[in-house]
Amino acid sequence: MAFVKTAEEIAAIEQVLRTPRFTGARRAHLSFLTTEDFIEQVLPPGLTPGAQPMVTVTIGEFGSNCVGDFAGATISMPARYGEIEAAYVLTMFMSTDHAIIFGRDLFGEPKKQAAIELKMIGNQLHGTVDRGGVRLIDLSLSLGEDSGPARSQAATFNIKAQPSVDGHGLEADAVLTIAEFDNDLRLNRAAQGTLILAGTVHDPLNEIPIQEIVAAGYIEGDLTARARAIGSIPAADFAPYAHGRLDYWPALDTSGQPAKEAAE
Repeated sequence: MAFVKTAEEIAAIEQVLRTPRFTGARRAHLSFLTTEDFIEQVLPPGLTPGAQPMVTVTIGEFGSNCVGDFAGATISMPARYGEIEAAYVLTMFMSTDHAIIFGRDLFGEPKKQAAIELKMIGNQLHGTVDRGGVRLIDLSLSLGEDSGPARSQAATFNIKAQPSVDGHGLEADAVLTIAEFDNDLRLNRAAQGTLILAGTVHDPLNEIPIQEIVAAGYIEGDLTARARAIGSIPAADFAPYAHGRLDYWPALDTSGQPAKEAAE
């Protein structure tokens, strides 16, 4: 029965959950210095700032062994949990519901759906993220020479948390996870670029101070991921951050408007 999986189907599902792979990746990235105040404001309890108050924006397209083809964008910053260093994911945007559900439910990634494009003409690359009729991210890169194949590793902090079913607080303490990535790169090009961040009440990216661009680039290759839980954050302490990762529900109140007017 499709609604109830067999032991064999569960084994196949769990194999994918343990070893998700993202293939044929094309990903642009740009990092900039921001303010220490901003980093301290958005890092949740238990995480401390990294060596520099820096933010990295990525936009990419991927194949996968788990969610089909999709495009995604991430905004993150260096952070520490005890002796562990990784990038804390502030927000993410995905082009498909498969990619949203998989990463949100498994890793705790703060994903939302958006229209995402990554276009390259010659050595010029343009990446955009549009949501709710607003261009939230506009990234332009001028690509340099390819430094050749390489292997690298990266890691991200994410947090699994759910609102309580009665609407008050969280259902339970939040779970801090770390996702670790092995990157097998076929192409790695440094770049120079520009970035524009806009915002809405749901996605206030315009509140991120951009002080100085420090690095940019473009990669192609395959990524293998694995994740584990490494800690917890008390529900009451994480609640303000949990709600900040979601849309601002009061702004979506159409209950006092006729249906046609609300749609407009």
